[in-house]
Parts: sequence; C-alpha cells; structure tokens
Amino acid sequence: MTGHHQALALVLFSVFVAITLGITTWVSRNRHGSAEEFYAGGRLFSSMENGFAIAGDYMSAASFLGVTGLIALFGYDGMLYVVGFLVAWLVVLFFVAELVRNCGRFTLADVIAARMRERPVRIAAGMSSVTVSVLYLVAQMVGAGSLVALLFGGTSAAARAWTVIVVGALMVIYVSMGGMRATTWIQIVKAMLLLGGTIALTVLVLVRFHGNVDALLHTAAERSGHGEAFLAPGLKYGGDWTARIDFISLGLALVLGTAGLPHILSRFYTVPTARAARRSVVWSVGLIGGFYLMMIVLGFGAAAVVGPTAVRESNAAGNTAVALLALNLGGGANSTGGTVLFAMVAAIAFATILAVVAGITLASSAAVAHDLYASLRRRRSRPRSEVAVARAAAVGIGGVAIGLGLLARDLNVAFLVGLAFAVSASANLPVLMYSLFWRNFTTRGAVWAVYGGLVPALGLVVLSPVVSGSPGSLFPSVDFQYFPLQNPGIVSIPLGFLVGWLGTVTSAEPADEAKHAETEVRSLTGAGAV
Repeated sequence: MTGHHQALALVLFSVFVAITLGITTWVSRNRHGSAEEFYAGGRLFSSMENGFAIAGDYMSAASFLGVTGLIALFGYDGMLYVVGFLVAWLVVLFFVAELVRNCGRFTLADVIAARMRERPVRIAAGMSSVTVSVLYLVAQMVGAGSLVALLFGGTSAAARAWTVIVVGALMVIYVSMGGMRATTWIQIVKAMLLLGGTIALTVLVLVRFHGNVDALLHTAAERSGHGEAFLAPGLKYGGDWTARIDFISLGLALVLGTAGLPHILSRFYTVPTARAARRSVVWSVGLIGGFYLMMIVLGFGAAAVVGPTAVRESNAAGNTAVALLALNLGGGANSTGGTVLFAMVAAIAFATILAVVAGITLASSAAVAHDLYASLRRRRSRPRSEVAVARAAAVGIGGVAIGLGLLARDLNVAFLVGLAFAVSASANLPVLMYSLFWRNFTTRGAVWAVYGGLVPALGLVVLSPVVSGSPGSLFPSVDFQYFPLQNPGIVSIPLGFLVGWLGTVTSAEPADEAKHAETEVRSLTGAGAV
C-alpha cells in the first residue's frame, strides 16, 4: 500500500480510538463502582440501544473480513456461514433472551445456579465461558494482524505483532476503566460505522454492475476459475464425505452456538425488563440480517472485481478481500477514491475488532470474578472487590489472547469463530437448555453437561487438521491428526447433551422441585427478577 493509504487509514483509526477513549474516560468519571454498574451498565439501556449494541457485538471481524473472504474464495459454500450466523438468532429469540434475563443477574452461571449447588456449577460454567471467550478473542486478533499486514504491504511481521499487542492493550483499558456502560456505547458507535460503510460498499458494487445481480454472479464465477461450480454447493465442503460431514458439523455449531456465547448472554442483563430484552433481539435481528445480506454482495463482488487469485496472494485465508474490493471500487491503488475507500474499510475493521474484543473481554472477566473467584476463594480470607478482580482478569485474558492471536495468525477468522461457536454449543447450550426446561435436572447433570461438551470439543480440535498434519495447520511440521473434521460440533454437541442427561439419571441427589418451580415461574413471568 502507498503512504497515502497508510496515513489516511491510521488517521481515521486514531480518530475512532480517540472517540472511544473519550467515551471510556467520561463513563469512568461518572460511575459509582458497583458490580451492577460494571457488569450490566446499571441496566439503564433501552431496547433499541441494546439492540444496536448486540448487533455491534455480533458483527465481528469474522463477518466483515472472514466471511467476505470465504465467499470470494469458495462462492456458495462460503455463503453458508451467513446462513448459520443468521438462523442462530431464532434460537436466541425464542428460547434464550427473555428467560435468561429473568433468571440471571450477570453471567450464564447465575441462570444455572438458581436451582443447583452454586460452587461446582459456577466453577464449571466459569471455565467454559472463559474458554469460549478466549477462542473468540483469538479470531479478532488474527483479523487485526491480517488487516495491518495489508496496510503495510504484507512484509512486516513486526507490524502485525505490534498491532495485536495494541488491540489487546486498548481492550484492557476499555474494560477496566469503563465497564459495561463504556463497552455498550463503543458497540453502538461501531455498529453505526460498520453498517454505514457496508451500505456504501454494497451500493458501489451494485452500481459497478448496473444493479444486475445476475451479471455480478456470473462474473464472479468466470473469474474464480471454477465456472458454474463456484455458484453451486460443494466447492469447499463437497469433495468427499468427510468434507460434507464437516459442513454439517459447522452448521450445527453456528446455529446452536450463539445462544451460549457469554458476551451475547451478558447483553440481556443491561436492559431493565425481560420485554426490553426480547425487543432488543428483534432490533438486533433486523440489523444483523441486513448486514449479512450485504456480506453476500461484497463477497461475490470481491470475487468479480478483485478475483480470487489476487485475494489469495494478499492473504491465503481471504481475510483481506473486502479491503481489496474497496481499493478497486475507488479506482485502484494510486487513486484518491481508492485511498479513501481503503482507509475507510481499514478504520471500520479496526473499530469492529476493538469494539468486539471489549465486549468479549468484559464477559470473560465477569466469569472469572463473579463465578470462578467467588467460588474458589477461601471463605475465611478477606474477599477483594469483585470489580477489582474483574479488572485484573481483563489484563490476564488480554495477555492470553494476544499470545494465541500471534500463534494463529495464518488461519481464517471466520473459521476460528466457528471453533468458538462449537465449544459454546457443546458446553454452554446443553446446561442452559436443561436448566431452563428439564424439571429433574441436577447439579451433577449440570457439571457433567459442561465438561462433557467442553473437554471433547477442545480435545477433538487438538487432534484435528486445525492443529497439525496439513499445510494450513498451526503446527504444519508435525502430525498428530487423528480426528478428520475441522469442526468438532457434530460429535461434541450431542455429547454435551448426552453426558448431562447421564449425570442427572445417575445422580443420587434428587432434583429440587421447589427451586425448579420457582425458576420456571421467574423465567416465564419475570416475578422476582433483578
């Protein structure tokens, strides 16, 4: 990239950082330091504000960078990510949002512990929440590194490393200083920027092809080198039965994983009522649905305008497709329009990454402080403030995410998010569904459901082509690949439900019918909700 691209993109990015740091500083001066303020922003946000914030939380670098790249490289099969991400919100709307808002206080573990023995349940749910959050954070860090590699011409490994470190440092500042209130406003600003930029690029793509979507698709197919196969299923997931099963596994993870994501669940506690939580989801579904429809246009637009070959040369995983598309739509590398559009996309992508990592870090630090620390500390020791522990946890989680982000820098960010969704659907969703809907569910069943999904999901990922045995693996020089699928969801999700059932039916502890009745009334009516 030319110096103009670099300078303008960095100026726009710096403006966003300055605005968000200003929001964080303003919020930190007006907070009163309570756990409710730090974790839930005082529950003062309207359904529309929270809907924009949820959309900002969900529309991540995996979507803006990764999904666009997968569509540009694999056509129809890349578009399947869009379907999974969007359909997942039906599960959230009908089964999770209102019930979780009524039953919980700050975290997933609050919902489960309402009718179980608290200590083992909080430890299990806290560990699962932190694991999912760290996997999701790694995807955002990889997206940041890919973007900077393009910005600086793809030659500086040091630039990628320093960008990951800067993103990590900023997310720690946002969370530790501003808590949920600052994070929410950053999400709202970022959602409006991302939607505005996406609309602008979509209009430019359609104008390039005179509004003829058929011409756009056929041009993309011609430039892909695969012809009509680019527009049909099977280019990525149809080669053999292993690839087809891998696709089913990915689809299950995407559709079921959203309902167990800690940073999405925590957003339902920022509104005053369950009705507001439900209306928040309606707002977010509309915003997210429009965004993903535009992602399809941008993905095929990148294939038609830039070409898959150029996308792969810039980044093998396709993470820079949307930035290259903006550059071409504006008139090319040396044009003013290209410079402005590229800088705009780079700045929006940076903003997206910063906002999403802030939300994820807050959710994971809440799990550490509210669930793990509160359960593991010695009862006779003097307890530190939960908020102080959460701030310290944000620093530690940020460090882990930075390290793993540097290690996984060559993987596609949408694919990495698919792994996070698989762990979420395997460990968090079974225990959440059983707690809300199964009268006989016990503490042993809850603990077994979490570990019965979490351990197999992580173990299968370690033994999969993601980690070793193939050129695109984390460790390509070694081979301990024994599980053929890249996404473990098709095995680990049923295991989570099965082991949770098994733990319950073999438990000597009877289910507490009174607590279940109380939880049921509370979840459905909101009586007694915080």
